[in-house]
Amino acid sequence: MTFMAETLPKVFAALGDPIRLDMVARPAAGDATVGALAQHYDISMPAVSEHLKVLETAGLVSRSRAAQTRPVHLEAGVFDLMDTWIERYRARAEERCRRLDAVLAQMNDKAEEPRRKGKAS
Repeated sequence: MTFMAETLPKVFAALGDPIRLDMVARPAAGDATVGALAQHYDISMPAVSEHLKVLETAGLVSRSRAAQTRPVHLEAGVFDLMDTWIERYRARAEERCRRLDAVLAQMNDKAEEPRRKGKAS
């Protein structure tokens, strides 16, 4: 199994929870402490830690020790991986739409052709 095939299901599963999705957005501008993240949610600190653990396992964030704090750092490389995967499917979908547009245009052209009166046999 490739790295992408192993990583992406974990990433998408982690982002499937609204709190975790929001948690990922918060340290985008810079590292945030667990306490700073926790103040935005009406959940316990253990629940915040559990959400962060899921995000960490998926590779979306990392935590380090800085004196008394444990800053949460966004791992942007995983988003590059997601972007690569999404781009592949976006390109395929666009190609299908172009082909469908061509077929519909051809059908429309045929429908607009004047009908010739034929001889009845």
